[in-house]
Amino acid sequence: MGIDFNADEVFEIAVQIERNGAKFYRNCAENVTDASKKQLLIDLAEMEDEHEETFKSLRKELSIDEKIQTTFDPNGEAERYLRALADTRVFYEKDVDTSSIKEILKAAITAEKDSIVFYLGMKGVVPAHLGKDKLDDIIKEEMGHISLLSKELLEL
Repeated sequence: MGIDFNADEVFEIAVQIERNGAKFYRNCAENVTDASKKQLLIDLAEMEDEHEETFKSLRKELSIDEKIQTTFDPNGEAERYLRALADTRVFYEKDVDTSSIKEILKAAITAEKDSIVFYLGMKGVVPAHLGKDKLDDIIKEEMGHISLLSKELLEL
């Protein structure tokens, strides 16, 4: 028997992934001496903050059906599983050469790709009546991140 997740649970994890991303960019910015590159990283952190707010807003707009817990889980194991997955696969603590803006951007692109893979996988366990289509909004936002990061990397 599998576990069905709902869009509400996935949006909750999306918020955590955005927090992790903002923290990643801010930590990297602390180690960058070039003022324009430092500002780029701060701007990226602020974008993650904005996306966190976007996902919170989208979460509030979910219908009651899209928030229904479908599995008896009094200990919150499903949420802990999703959180652990998000914290260990997307914007997790990793060795990044923070003296190189190229390496920082490459790591960020990888993290954004990982987040898209995560959300695509979640689409497979969120039934349509529990908000599966809402995950496309998250994926579209993350694809925008990759586009921006790739453009910045190419300009270097």
